[in-house]
Amino acid sequence: MNGDEPIAVFDTNVLVSGFLNPHGAPGQIVDWLRSGVVHAGLDDRIVSEYEDVLYRPRLDLPRHEVHIVLRQIQFGGKWAAAEPRHVAHGLPDPDDAPFAECAAALGCCLVTGNKRHFPRAAVGKLRVLSPRQFRDAISEP
Repeated sequence: MNGDEPIAVFDTNVLVSGFLNPHGAPGQIVDWLRSGVVHAGLDDRIVSEYEDVLYRPRLDLPRHEVHIVLRQIQFGGKWAAAEPRHVAHGLPDPDDAPFAECAAALGCCLVTGNKRHFPRAAVGKLRVLSPRQFRDAISEP
């Protein structure tokens, strides 16, 4: 990573959506993550959730492709030393806190298919984008 590539924290739902529908904005993001065009902001909690969710049998995602993308995310990602910031108290789902905390620690945006799960009152000035907003921002010259 040379520092010029965009970095964002990607909510797990973006990756799931990208595998399920490779033709939409989440699919483009998964392709970018696979190829190193963009890099994921990470910590151990996020990687653990990615692995837990993406390998669930009921999702029936292509395991080999999931493995490739997860390895690229981990090796090309920007690791954060995120600390709990009590964000969870204002989030509808406290399990979403690692994503907001990691994005805040890295000073990057958070990309999610469920923006309402990250209300401004809980995340403050953290920039929360939909997959389409992120794709459009990266695609602009």
